[in-house]
Amino acid sequence: MKNLTHFRTCNLCEAMCGLEIKVENGSVTKIEGDKNDPFSRGHICPKAVALKDIYEDPNRLKFPVKRTDNGWQQISWEQAFGEVVDKIKEIQAKYGKNAVAMYQGNPSIHNLGTTMNSPLFAKSLQTKSLFSATSADQLPHHFAAWQMFGHPMLMPIPDIDFTDFMLIIGGNPIASNGSIMSVPDVANRLKAIQKRGGKVVVIDPRLTETAAKADQHFFIRPGTDSFLLLAIIQIIFAENLVSLGKLKDFSHGITLLKEISADFSPEKVELQTGISAKDIRQLTHDFVNSKTAVCYGRVGVSVQTFGSIAQWLINAINVLTGNLDRTGGAMFTAPAVDFLARAKTDNRFNRWQSRVRGLPEFLGELPVATLAEEILTEGENQIKCLITSCGNPILSTPNGRQLDKAFDTLEYMVAIDIYINESTQHADIILPPATGLEVPHYDMTFHMLAVRNTAKFSEALFSKTEGAKYDWEIYQELAYRMSQPNSSNIGFISEAPEVKLDLGLQFGPYGLSLQKLKENPHGIDLGALKPCLPNRLLTPEKRINLAPEILVKDIERLRKSLNDNTLMNGFDYLLIGRRHLRDNNSWMHNSERLVKGRNRCTLMIHSDDAQKLNLENNAVVKVTSRVGSVELPIEITNQMMQGVVSMPHGYGHARKGVQLDIASKHAGVSINDLTDELVLDELTGNVAFNNVAVKIEKI
Repeated sequence: MKNLTHFRTCNLCEAMCGLEIKVENGSVTKIEGDKNDPFSRGHICPKAVALKDIYEDPNRLKFPVKRTDNGWQQISWEQAFGEVVDKIKEIQAKYGKNAVAMYQGNPSIHNLGTTMNSPLFAKSLQTKSLFSATSADQLPHHFAAWQMFGHPMLMPIPDIDFTDFMLIIGGNPIASNGSIMSVPDVANRLKAIQKRGGKVVVIDPRLTETAAKADQHFFIRPGTDSFLLLAIIQIIFAENLVSLGKLKDFSHGITLLKEISADFSPEKVELQTGISAKDIRQLTHDFVNSKTAVCYGRVGVSVQTFGSIAQWLINAINVLTGNLDRTGGAMFTAPAVDFLARAKTDNRFNRWQSRVRGLPEFLGELPVATLAEEILTEGENQIKCLITSCGNPILSTPNGRQLDKAFDTLEYMVAIDIYINESTQHADIILPPATGLEVPHYDMTFHMLAVRNTAKFSEALFSKTEGAKYDWEIYQELAYRMSQPNSSNIGFISEAPEVKLDLGLQFGPYGLSLQKLKENPHGIDLGALKPCLPNRLLTPEKRINLAPEILVKDIERLRKSLNDNTLMNGFDYLLIGRRHLRDNNSWMHNSERLVKGRNRCTLMIHSDDAQKLNLENNAVVKVTSRVGSVELPIEITNQMMQGVVSMPHGYGHARKGVQLDIASKHAGVSINDLTDELVLDELTGNVAFNNVAVKIEKI
């Protein structure tokens, strides 16, 4: 390989930005935005340049390693596969199938091979002890979509390029590049709304990067979004502002939703939310009177105690105002590989429960908030063996210290990962896949969530290291050996994911092919989102359910918390998370170009709160919740709502055993040493990261 230009999709986040990569003498010399990519239009964020850093990272594993008394030792793939499968089978024979658990982290869905093949391995385990980052993030989105539209992936996406009014609740797309809304170049897309005379409004306990660019921002008390949404709906009904349009012919539950909202007038919720009744009315009228409008809620809405109710009500507002399945409103995608075309409408919820707390299963997984207790609590089906895939749950799920202790008690642990991080350092064997620039890529999931229909396939830039394995090779071989009585791979033949991808493209709505995508390395534009209801609905009667029974029942729990503004025993502040454009969960901190500069692991606090506590800027404080304490410097700012403090997600790299040279120098502390595994959306078990009660003490 001498000099060449390579085009690919960045797979580090949901935005699917097109990259133009310059290579000279086998080394990456420049990464910039692909101006000919029809989706990202030349935009990239700082993280994309770090693809070079991941590829060249000396800490990245390329071959299996085994933990021994003398430290980590490299072993052969044959030894690794044999030992892993033998040990899994041994533990299941001794304790039962459910004694083996699997956790899949966020990067799993950003890799074509893992997306298509990890389910094969999970199924081969025949266990009900399956967990993922879904229940620490977007599970309420899926739950509301399933209840209202018939499938967990049938989630409406803001038609940002054509809307006249965008209401963003608990989302910060300028920092995240969108989320459950794949949207590169979002800052310019939001600016375009304003240039065409439209309006952008943000509801958030922090004046985020997105809120700072909006026309209007309202602070809201964490965890109270459902009250605001019900008040908006109450106004829509009380003032006869319902305008269903064509949706009237295939929607039901409207009368019941009206009855539910009647008790939540703006005057009743203003104390709870911190937003005045006058402002709630003005916001509602602006939304309703806009030619087109869309309400979008993201992670801040999901990770709270009423996350599922909030996501349901967001969808309901879009329906009641006629802005669902309408240009400029909330639309459904038509991806080139449409796995919803053959989707089943079976029950997907509460078919079994977690052993200790009885938390419900959803989509075949249990809430990750229960993982530690399922390991630590003795009894039948106690988890004895854990497999993690592309995940670091000690830093990314609640009460990380408890999980740290739990991992120490496991009889066996396997990690499919490229790093020895805070979680994988507990493993007995780590199986590292080829990654990043070494693998071909197609976004199976995020084309389902994109603000425009496009398709793009990226071939590998570099060959994997000789003797290394792709993720799909690892999962397929593990699954094959699990099915063999002697754990051998005799007769095993792997199949590259491109084979199934090509079939999916050919049988998709556009009749594309893998070869066609290879001939168009910048990607193919398939057009703007288009109305598709009721045909796209997967509910039994092809009708939108505006008042799903299970969500309606949960309103009683919400009602009981109305006017509850008390915090527990001296825990006077509510803790929320935050994200930075150069952060990507916990696994991008080993890139010097992403972590350099001023310390980002600070506790943001309002100036009045700092004055009350007699704190000066950069003072180190002790932050304590029910589950633990951390110490970190404060950052005094009026960008925070009073009574609310904020920490970034993904730090805490000072734990013993971590082999991340750069991340360890910028260790910070973990917000998930404070978040509480007992504070949940009780309906689904999704973690409530965004309203954790804490107290703050000067060191």
